[in-house]
Amino acid sequence: MTVTRRAAFAATLGFALAVSAGAQAADPIKIAFIDPLSGPFATTGESGLRSFEFAAETLVNQKGGVLDGRMFEIVPLDNQISPKESLIQLKRAISDGINYVVQGNSSGVANALTDAIEKHNKRNPDQRVLFLNYSAVDPALTNEKCNFWHFRFDANADIKMDALTDAIAENQDIKKVYIIGQDYSFGKAVADAAVKMLGEKRPDIEIVGNELHPIGKVKDFTPYATKIKASGAQAVITGNWGADMVGLGKAIIEAGVDAPIYTYYGAHDGITATFGELGEGIIRSVREGSLNPPTPEFKALNDGFKAKYPDNDINQPRIFNTVAMLAMAIEKAGTTDPVKVAYALEGMEYDTIMGGKVWMRPSDHQAIQDVHISVHTNKDIVVDADNSGYGLKDEKTVTMAGKDSPTSCEMERPDA
Repeated sequence: MTVTRRAAFAATLGFALAVSAGAQAADPIKIAFIDPLSGPFATTGESGLRSFEFAAETLVNQKGGVLDGRMFEIVPLDNQISPKESLIQLKRAISDGINYVVQGNSSGVANALTDAIEKHNKRNPDQRVLFLNYSAVDPALTNEKCNFWHFRFDANADIKMDALTDAIAENQDIKKVYIIGQDYSFGKAVADAAVKMLGEKRPDIEIVGNELHPIGKVKDFTPYATKIKASGAQAVITGNWGADMVGLGKAIIEAGVDAPIYTYYGAHDGITATFGELGEGIIRSVREGSLNPPTPEFKALNDGFKAKYPDNDINQPRIFNTVAMLAMAIEKAGTTDPVKVAYALEGMEYDTIMGGKVWMRPSDHQAIQDVHISVHTNKDIVVDADNSGYGLKDEKTVTMAGKDSPTSCEMERPDA
């Protein structure tokens, strides 16, 4: 081989190696989305998946990614709302080298995942995983079951119930309350918190019903609605979500119960459209993020989302907070190492596109943020839900809700 040919070959080889190294450096950062994509709660899971994909694209990838060009890639894994199936999907994600897991539907699933991830990380220090919980709000997850690897981006059930019961306590016309929810850890946590907080704030209020029903299995909620009407309840509290929220809410309203229904998940994903005029002034939701009036930034983002997904809305702003804060933590850490990223997340403050701030409390990894009580209405609605003309209008705001709330969390922290 002549000197000229050797030089050309070397140059070509060097270019190829540089391209290969660049491609390797730009490998996407994969995030496993473990939530229901089939079964009775598929609509809720699919809505969350679209939000994660859109958040990753608009907040990270279109801005050049993180760490000089690494993009976020959301990997959907269907858990069928089953803790057992969720653990199977977690093993699949880990075997694919994924270091970040997001999940939100069902605190039962979240409890299974956080236990499994903590055990895995102890046994496999070179393949650790962070669990970014965007919607499972069982208080235990940031209290007695807390661990370093779990971060919650939604207000927990107690923080939300504190806001709900404040609103109920202020209404002196309410003397009787009926509590009903799904029979699993979250539903039980909602009921326990409601009884405790109403007792503290309004001991004159009578709890005229407190029951749980099978999750995802009730086809006709009429018998429950009949009991609620017979009880004389002047307000209803429920943590129901998905199809169970639709079924229960419709049955209560159609039974002629003249009482506000205070909910955790009483809007979007077809729920608002289903209630329509029936829900006017009746359905109230506790949530993060102010929808009406919206900030200009959120209005533009929501318009872009609906242009891509005409039948969906941005109904979980905390998903966008999760993606943005993860990207910020990776940049701050200068690496995707889960331990360093976790330490970067602790204490992080983030100004949201919906207005307000999110602070990741270091002591228990519970996100602290503004919480709103909103009413289902078609009056003064700029951002509606389900293309229905109806939406959520804020009635009450609690600034940085839960900031001073106690926690029993005692977590072991690894060396940074």
